[in-house]
Amino acid sequence: MTSLAARAEHVWQRRHTPEAKQLIKYTMVSVISTVASFGVLAIVYGLHIIKGEIEATVFANVVATVPSYFLNRMWVWGKGGRSHVMKEIVPFWVMSAIGITVSIGGAAVARHIGTTHHLSHPQETGVLLLANLISFGLFWVLKYMLYNRLFHVHPVEELDELVEAV
Repeated sequence: MTSLAARAEHVWQRRHTPEAKQLIKYTMVSVISTVASFGVLAIVYGLHIIKGEIEATVFANVVATVPSYFLNRMWVWGKGGRSHVMKEIVPFWVMSAIGITVSIGGAAVARHIGTTHHLSHPQETGVLLLANLISFGLFWVLKYMLYNRLFHVHPVEELDELVEAV
């Protein structure tokens, strides 16, 4: 199995290829979405605007999903015009809902850890942010492959070669 560092180096070496450019853009959108989700979650939960971990997590991730859709569609996959509801919007939101569902599980674990270990609210917020990051990290590659198929840009085999190459 190839290490993450070796894969990142391989992508960087091929950064001028369309596939690598797309993967880098997708990664940048993921970073932007993560920062948006973290910011919203830190504010709404950390400042007690939304008191429950699960409710705050759902809210923060739904808020972050909106710009993620548009950035992925327009910048990563170069799609313009109106979105196709059944081919683009519904599958994107279904995948997002799955990710949000997993993040709910992460929020429940974070709540359990906070309660069990009698953490302060700032510590609970940190655990919740970490749980959110881990939850969505699990879906990163799966979503990339799905979105690539939705927006029909590169055959998945080309992307597999790029990501799997040594």
